[in-house]
Amino acid sequence: MAEHSGKDVLSSDVEIKGTIKFQKELLIDGKVEGEINSDGNLTVGENADIRAEIKTKSITIYGKVQGNVTVSERCELKSKCTLQGDLKAARLIIEEGATFVGKSEVSSGMSVKASSKPEVVRHEESAKPAFAARA
Repeated sequence: MAEHSGKDVLSSDVEIKGTIKFQKELLIDGKVEGEINSDGNLTVGENADIRAEIKTKSITIYGKVQGNVTVSERCELKSKCTLQGDLKAARLIIEEGATFVGKSEVSSGMSVKASSKPEVVRHEESAKPAFAARA
């Protein structure tokens, strides 16, 4: 976590109660209670203690988060993190050692709908000639 360049940072001695909104990238290493809303990338630092509803594009969690998390793209739970709450994401990466207590819903909406029927059709078409050849 040495490369903090380009990110806005809330350091470990910061405590915030309320709503946080940001545009691009934010690293939170302090305490937050309330809501976090963004179309950007959120990093929860190792010292962070967040009790909030989080809605963002992507999130990487190293510290503690208590609350529901909704991300439109990617959620990454690092090895020493703790997430207590429900999670909705298009992609989920959980490292060994991470603690996650809650329900998860992982789906990339459009790609699931677009690919589900063609895959079934392709499998059925390829399976019929294979069985016919064996008979």
